[in-house]
Amino acid sequence: MSGGIRRTGDRMDRRLSHKGGDFTATTLNEEREIRINKGRGSTIKPKLRSANMAVVTDPKTKKSTPMKIIWVHENNANRLYVRRNIITKGTLIEVEKDGSKTYARVTNRPGQDGSVNAIIADAPAEKVKAVRPVKEKKAEKAPKAPKTDKAKKE
Repeated sequence: MSGGIRRTGDRMDRRLSHKGGDFTATTLNEEREIRINKGRGSTIKPKLRSANMAVVTDPKTKKSTPMKIIWVHENNANRLYVRRNIITKGTLIEVEKDGSKTYARVTNRPGQDGSVNAIIADAPAEKVKAVRPVKEKKAEKAPKAPKTDKAKKE
């Protein structure tokens, strides 16, 4: 042992929380924007910042075609992502196919892969609002007549 000082700050880069990087919120936009991050060694990570097209696969014909994304319909990761048009894995998007609109479910992680891949999904069922049963009010009792002293005297 040389008697050197052990600095714990040098070991910070090995923690799992530091390996993932920041969340890349892929948004729906007119133009496609990719940011390439350099990794350790000679690796690169393409991070998709904004997208307007998705490669959609039809499970019946097994063919993939690029389609234009119209809007984000549903996102199970966070319901507020729908307002901001953020696309993550599992997002239900509406795409334009041959002039008609269909739904597709995103199957990859666009912020990690650099592209949006999806598979055609069934049309979402309309969400039925659960109505709570209304409690019936108890019938109000008629007020009792006040007792009078005349009835007692007679």
